[in-house]
Amino acid sequence: MAEVLEAYFGLPERVMFCRRCVMSNQRPCSYPEFRHRPDRVTPTLHIDAEGVCDACRYAERKPVIDWDGREKELLRLLDRHRREDGAYDCIVPGSGGKDSVYAAHLLKYKYGMHPLTVTWPPFLYTDYGYRNFMNWVKVGGFDNVSFNQNGRVQRLLTRLSIENLLHPFQTFILGQKNLAPKMALRFGVPLIFYGENEAEYGNPIKDNSSSLRDQSYYAMKDLSEVFLGGVPVPELMKRHQVSLADLSAYFPADHRELEKSSLEVHYLGYYVKWVPQEAYYYAVEHAGFQARPFRTQGTYSKYNSIDDKIDDLHYYTTFLKFGLGRATYDASQEVRNRHLTREEAVALVKRFDGEFPDRYFNEIMDYLEMKPDEFRRLCDRFRSPHLWKREGEEWKLRHAVWMEEHAPVAGRPS
Repeated sequence: MAEVLEAYFGLPERVMFCRRCVMSNQRPCSYPEFRHRPDRVTPTLHIDAEGVCDACRYAERKPVIDWDGREKELLRLLDRHRREDGAYDCIVPGSGGKDSVYAAHLLKYKYGMHPLTVTWPPFLYTDYGYRNFMNWVKVGGFDNVSFNQNGRVQRLLTRLSIENLLHPFQTFILGQKNLAPKMALRFGVPLIFYGENEAEYGNPIKDNSSSLRDQSYYAMKDLSEVFLGGVPVPELMKRHQVSLADLSAYFPADHRELEKSSLEVHYLGYYVKWVPQEAYYYAVEHAGFQARPFRTQGTYSKYNSIDDKIDDLHYYTTFLKFGLGRATYDASQEVRNRHLTREEAVALVKRFDGEFPDRYFNEIMDYLEMKPDEFRRLCDRFRSPHLWKREGEEWKLRHAVWMEEHAPVAGRPS
């Protein structure tokens, strides 16, 4: 009888890889980060009886979607909200990456809207990330509101997120998700546009049946449901001498304010065929976007998620917790967009997944006042036994896409 190994985070005990891309059923679907608790995890990527994941199934649908019809829907939506008095009529959140540049520029220059861009700045800007942000605003031509966080609270919450969840990116995700609705309420703007839906990458495929983002994603009904850094808010206040005012920037908008408003939150990718590579070329042409001057550690690409020094460490922790590093995420979307074959993607994952991101590591540890050895001990503690085994001094994956023996299914992108 086969040994049953414990799976942390509520992950499936049986590891399965999609037979079209290189993603596995260990990929968590996104969920409201403010409810992220140590004892709770979201459902994971669904892989069907033919061995194909939801993200690849959605990629099958994209070529046959009536994009002209979708654009007409978009125009009707925009016409309902378009302002002729020069006031802002939509909000685009972002930090000047390729996707926020693409969305804001399309809305303003193709569709004649008056977007306000809003930014929750990265944990620690990279030099090129900051230049891209400035180019977005100055070269692209957008008004922008940036929310500069309380640094002491940001460091505290980031450290707790690492200690309790091994999740260095949680504070950024909280700000990114929650800032735009609160700014929309403050400025009286009725429309928010995010880029593509996470269903493109593996969230439940039904999520992409509408352009609207569910209000539960950005609304709060009860403070008792909020965990920050894996800690309940009352405990956080008591143990770390922080007030509600100190923490309020990380909370979602109050559901009562949202219900009184006419705010709608949409995915622009529902109306516009979204291809990350094309968004990159568009951002280069229209806003002077610059790729990293070197390959991102943990993957082969140079232009995805490059504005924050802690981003690379975040993807390293997803490799430890879920067996999925940054190369897996990058290569999977490129297979679906027919820019890589699966065989090429497998080779890239084998070569780059799990590479330790040492370029900014010491700077991040210094900023958080965390000893590097402490971080490494946490890494070992969060490795799930069903994914990892220790051989001498080395940790090795039990399951990896290059270990799989099955052939790709017929009809895969190529």
